[in-house]
Amino acid sequence: MAHPNEELVRRGFAAFGAGDMATLDGLFADDIVWHVGGRSPLSGDYAGKEAVLGYFGRLGQETGGSFRIEIHDMLANDEHVVALTTASAQRQGKSLSDAPGVQVFHVRDGRVTESWFHAGDQYASDEFFT
Repeated sequence: MAHPNEELVRRGFAAFGAGDMATLDGLFADDIVWHVGGRSPLSGDYAGKEAVLGYFGRLGQETGGSFRIEIHDMLANDEHVVALTTASAQRQGKSLSDAPGVQVFHVRDGRVTESWFHAGDQYASDEFFT
């Protein structure tokens, strides 16, 4: 049986993949902060549900809805979830394929309160989104 926080984050990944923003809204704390590293136009810190969901919309728009993320593995405890992922997308004739990443989630009271995404190759990610 998976840790409840792992199940929470897996539901979030499934909702993201389905474009189900209503479910994501229910999984996030009101004051969530989402950190996206790098130097691309999408990089930065997004504070609050509205900003985070807006970032997701922009990510979808920038990739024509092609952005996909697969979970390789997950580790969870009472405060954190770490997801090992692989992303793919198409954008303006560019291709991002099998791009490894690590995402760290902070969970409190059954809701995601903070997320940090770390691309396996930050230079390639920045180039893709620039």
